[in-house]
Amino acid sequence: MRAPSNRTCGGGFFVAQAPPDDEPSPKDLVMTEQMTGAQSLIRSLEHAGVDVVFGIPGGAILPAYDPLYDSANVRHILMRHEQGAGHAAEGYAYATGRPGVCMATSGPGATNLVTPLTDAHMDSVPMVAITGQVATPLIGTDGFQEADICGITMPITKHNYLVKNAEDIPRTIAEAFHIASSGRPGPVLVDIAKDALQAATEFAWPQRLDMPGYRPVTKPHGKQVREAARMIAEARRPVFYVGGGVLRSGAHQELRVLAELTGVPVTTTLMARGVFPDSHRQNLGMPGMHGTVAAVGSLQKADLIVALGARFDDRVTGRLDSFAPDAKIVHADIDPAEISKNRHADVPIVGDCREVIADLVVAVRNDQAAGRQGDYAAWWAQLDRLRDVYPTGYEDADDGTLAPQKVIQRLGEIVGPEAAYVAGVGQHQMWAAQFIGYEKPGTFINSGGLGTMGFSVPAALGAKVGDPSRTVWAVDGDGCFQMTNQELATAAIEGIPIKVAVVNNGNLGMVRQWQTLFYEGRYSNTDLQTAPRDAKVRVPDFPRLAEAYGCVGLRCERDEDIDATIEKAMAIDDAPVVVDFSVNHDAMVWPMVGPGISNDNIQYARDMAPDWDDED
Repeated sequence: MRAPSNRTCGGGFFVAQAPPDDEPSPKDLVMTEQMTGAQSLIRSLEHAGVDVVFGIPGGAILPAYDPLYDSANVRHILMRHEQGAGHAAEGYAYATGRPGVCMATSGPGATNLVTPLTDAHMDSVPMVAITGQVATPLIGTDGFQEADICGITMPITKHNYLVKNAEDIPRTIAEAFHIASSGRPGPVLVDIAKDALQAATEFAWPQRLDMPGYRPVTKPHGKQVREAARMIAEARRPVFYVGGGVLRSGAHQELRVLAELTGVPVTTTLMARGVFPDSHRQNLGMPGMHGTVAAVGSLQKADLIVALGARFDDRVTGRLDSFAPDAKIVHADIDPAEISKNRHADVPIVGDCREVIADLVVAVRNDQAAGRQGDYAAWWAQLDRLRDVYPTGYEDADDGTLAPQKVIQRLGEIVGPEAAYVAGVGQHQMWAAQFIGYEKPGTFINSGGLGTMGFSVPAALGAKVGDPSRTVWAVDGDGCFQMTNQELATAAIEGIPIKVAVVNNGNLGMVRQWQTLFYEGRYSNTDLQTAPRDAKVRVPDFPRLAEAYGCVGLRCERDEDIDATIEKAMAIDDAPVVVDFSVNHDAMVWPMVGPGISNDNIQYARDMAPDWDDED
């Protein structure tokens, strides 16, 4: 049976590669050598190709930090919070395609990794977390700083290990990196007892891995692929529903070939922004709760949905029982558990998206050569009308404050499509998805499945470490920013010149929007006082806070200063920069599908719904 493929860097996205040859590489042929378990751990990380570890030392993991001090190959970046270390590892993984690595001590150090581990699990981000554990005799005694981190993280990791014997460290680390980066990527936790780190052992890196129970399917079944091609040719209203799996597999080129070959409309989810160019005529934009009217409408009215690396999550489907009522479903995913989980698949295809799409291209070409080709002219006429009549837009504020959509739009236009944009969670995340044009994969990084506030700054830091030559902007909200902005100290001290655009409306913006729409304007505990309407006292003052952390702090409050402020930030390349954009308090994200309702009831502005009559 074919071994599972490894995944390596490919320009900021994940690329499936052929399995290694049976012959071990030179680095696999390592002679045994006497050392401590801690030294074995660091040597194992070196053999796994790790160049950066984000972490914080503590008692149980401290034995590992001593040999780490001497490593010429592994750089350790001292974070200010373990959550920041985990998100930085995620950002690094997005930027490089390799598993990000974070390290923490036992107890509270390890439990602080729960949020980033869950985040990586939800968004299929390859990550290896290494935690220290109390010594073996203390396990189960409620010893000082003991926590059963393996038990805690079992539901939120792809796999985890508790290592009690020093000789098991190299094999465990090798397996952890293989599991994290093959099949459907995800986080793996390795918890190592302190006495295992201190014990003497013989280091031996495994020549090959023996994991008989772990064999991800990457090659799709040909019969299902041919059936999918037939359905595409026979459909009148087909849509490609493209998710993060296409990004993870590095299948953007194959996707473009397939889309142009068939002429089928394309929608790209929040996790797939950039995998198909926004400027391409066939791109209808993002579907879902805050998607474009054209994208949402295309899925609702489709007679065939070809889902590629997507999972029919609730933010895309809205009310599930009314989602795409007339559509047949072709569902391709590397994880068989996702297929038919939320929506029955008429044609299930298990396999790596890159291989699925490549085989689908061949099958479609064969059908076209035999004279079987779809006619979608009438379908495109409907979709073009939706695009023309209901474009995504915004109105300038009438009180002289900045429109947040304009700030983000100008940021994307001035900085350009080569940069990476790392969003937090909330209104600013949706505006960043809507108003920045993404032309390349890996240029939009965000927390999709878990929706983690505090993701942006540390993830941007990790992305910049992974790809130092790329400009990296964190697009954050004032609420998210205050959860992890201590990592500005890390960025300043370590010389990591990220740029942060704080979209500051003085509130927990998305919560406030829901309070406006669904709670009769009762704004319970959403005013953060970071941009009060009288602007006399700001708590905190973000530019001054940035300066206290060793960064450059800027503020923009006038529409005419937006461009100059962004250009000033871009001109600074020797220090992190934080820009406080004071924006309108009442701006909302539109379009919107309200919670628990059908996508048919999408509103493109408040109390304004599209007219579907001409689309039937």
